[in-house]
Amino acid sequence: MQRRPFRLSAVASLFAVCALLCVLPGAAWAARVGVLANSYQQQTATDFTTNVGGHTFTPVDTSASAFSLAFLVANFDVLLVFEDSTFPSATAVGNAVAAYAQSGRAVVLGTFYDQDRSDSTAEFAPHGWGALESLDPNTTDGVGTAYAPRSLDPASIVPHPLTTGVTSLFATRFAGGNEPKPGTTVVAYWAQPNALGHRDPAIAYRITSGACVIHVAIAPQYPSIAAASTDFGGDFYKVWRNAFDFGANHCVAGTGTGNPPDPAVIPTLSDGALALMALALALAAALSLPRVRVRARSRRPAR
Repeated sequence: MQRRPFRLSAVASLFAVCALLCVLPGAAWAARVGVLANSYQQQTATDFTTNVGGHTFTPVDTSASAFSLAFLVANFDVLLVFEDSTFPSATAVGNAVAAYAQSGRAVVLGTFYDQDRSDSTAEFAPHGWGALESLDPNTTDGVGTAYAPRSLDPASIVPHPLTTGVTSLFATRFAGGNEPKPGTTVVAYWAQPNALGHRDPAIAYRITSGACVIHVAIAPQYPSIAAASTDFGGDFYKVWRNAFDFGANHCVAGTGTGNPPDPAVIPTLSDGALALMALALALAAALSLPRVRVRARSRRPAR
């Protein structure tokens, strides 16, 4: 009679551990990051492999490759999307990336994404990003990348997984030029205003029907086109690491940040968590089976 409470407590303990591993906010795992760009995708993937730990980075040339949603879903857990000069395939790329985001996987945007956005200045002859423009956090400020210095406003930093360990960030040219949409969460602003005279979002994200798109308004390819600590610097790699961690964790804010998890996001279980959950269910089922006692037949004395 003493064994059943023990069994039930064991099952309860296992489920508690499983719950922590499955849905604990902030417990990001190593993500396969697809680096999608029409230029500098290889250099950026190599640079991030060296300087951004915890994830793997694979370049995808958006100017030459035709790819499907099935390809993106099968190969990547998070996407990084940017460009270096506008390109005609941006609309098709944006449509595929939007479908990817709507499948429940995070997308991270970087400069010069804004230049191909349909509301960008005519100077860049934008092609538009198709359906992705309905999901991204920011519009442009009517101009886009300001080609002027940008530095993070320390007073604007909101405690959040996207800003963990971030105290500074600066760029001499390739950053800023955006305007947040309604429903966008901005966790850090540039100290300099945008072309509209408004606060210019540096790090922001937006969740639309469960699709999470993060925008880090600085060029991820900066190390390939300018000098570190001179043309850009501060917590550059930490900002990108946070973005990939947050995306890998399905944009669920961690506890103790001051921001509760967004109710629109339901964490997707990792393969390990799914396996543990299956084990817990199997164990619970096994332990819940009634025990069958087999009584030995008594032997009658021979007559």
